[in-house]
Amino acid sequence: MGAMRLTHVTTAELDRLEFHAVRSGEHGRIAAQLLDLANRVDAGSEVGRAELFVRAGEQWEIAQEFERACSAYQRAIDDGGVTVIDPHALSAGALLQLDERRQAEYHLERLESGGPVGLPTLIHVAEALYAHDDLEGAERWATAGARFHAGCSRSPYVEDLFLELLRIRFRIRSDLGRPEDDLDLILDEV
Repeated sequence: MGAMRLTHVTTAELDRLEFHAVRSGEHGRIAAQLLDLANRVDAGSEVGRAELFVRAGEQWEIAQEFERACSAYQRAIDDGGVTVIDPHALSAGALLQLDERRQAEYHLERLESGGPVGLPTLIHVAEALYAHDDLEGAERWATAGARFHAGCSRSPYVEDLFLELLRIRFRIRSDLGRPEDDLDLILDEV
């Protein structure tokens, strides 16, 4: 039996695969292809194994295969590699789709206890909770994240993410009937 060929995956290749999924609607097929790549990727790859598992999970979610998405996110968690969005947050969102609120809360607790959370992850959590009518939880996550990141220096890309989080937070707070506060006023300045 021959050895499995190792693969180097670039961001450009990953973008092409995901663009094809959008154009063709073949999200399940692309998810399976991403899982295969994750199982064969070499250690020096531009895109690591955990990120490939995450991207596969996202494709499974688009295909509304939430259990498969959860499985892919768990593989990313188990791998422990670097990802753009923390797989605990993604898993929580998929579990909410399956009405598995207790398991989703477990992942959010794990995420919260792990230290500072990046802006893409905070945006995902706030949007997932908002979509599932947990406005209080969404506002708590968005506010904690915005307060943490408000004092940090930011590149233009990170600034855009910060402003996106503030906009989501503003929408949530408006739905809750909360008055404007100091974080909301930042949006008035841009």
